[in-house]
Amino acid sequence: MPAAQRVLLRSVTMWLLLLSLLLLASCLRSAAAFPKGCYPSEEEGLKTFRCSNARLTEVPRDIPNDTNKLYLDSNRIPFLPRDAFRDLPLLLELDLSHNAIAGVESGAFRGLAEHLHSLDLSSNRLVSVSKDAFSNLKAKVNLSDNPWLCDCRLQELIRTVDLVAGSSGGIVCDSSAQEEHVGKAFLQVIADTDFCNAYKKTTDIAMLVTMFGWFAMVISYLVYYVRQNQEDARRHLEYLKSLPSKQRRSEESSTISTVV
Repeated sequence: MPAAQRVLLRSVTMWLLLLSLLLLASCLRSAAAFPKGCYPSEEEGLKTFRCSNARLTEVPRDIPNDTNKLYLDSNRIPFLPRDAFRDLPLLLELDLSHNAIAGVESGAFRGLAEHLHSLDLSSNRLVSVSKDAFSNLKAKVNLSDNPWLCDCRLQELIRTVDLVAGSSGGIVCDSSAQEEHVGKAFLQVIADTDFCNAYKKTTDIAMLVTMFGWFAMVISYLVYYVRQNQEDARRHLEYLKSLPSKQRRSEESSTISTVV
């Protein structure tokens, strides 16, 4: 082989080796940026990021922003803060099942309303969540297998979200103001009980009791005030009777004018 060809072959080989090292370093840096147990992949043409069973205690921050499917299931995440997923505008599916989520802050899913079509929050520790946490969300939501408190707040939430077909039976009353509701499916309970109407009645009664209390206080004060003035006038008249007649008539006129 001519020397020129050998030099050219050696140069090409070196460049390929250098390029391979650069690509490897880039991949290692990307892998190092992900939490332990998390990795990207592609499934059915969709960019997927899996963090299942990764012992996470919060939503990772270094999720690729072109992710379409995000799996955070079977971790130890206790809370979803505001804007937890705001940098994932292309997210279609979000799996948060089998965590320890007990609280969802209003705005936690902000930025996902346009594209997200599946949200799994089953098998967590949700007791009560404001409907505002899911405002404008069009995704099918799974809320089953949580220790729900059956009340007006849950009733408003169920009316707000679009539940996954067949998941409503898994929304069971773990606690309730009425003991007979415990252990029953929530949709079965609200077929006979309107929690929000009962809450409104309770609120109205409380307002009436409060108003009656204030009215009674005002009446009591007026009665006390009138009696106090009458007592003062009586004592003053008795005092005037003990005075000489001319001075007494003058004082009586003054007293009567004051009372009137």
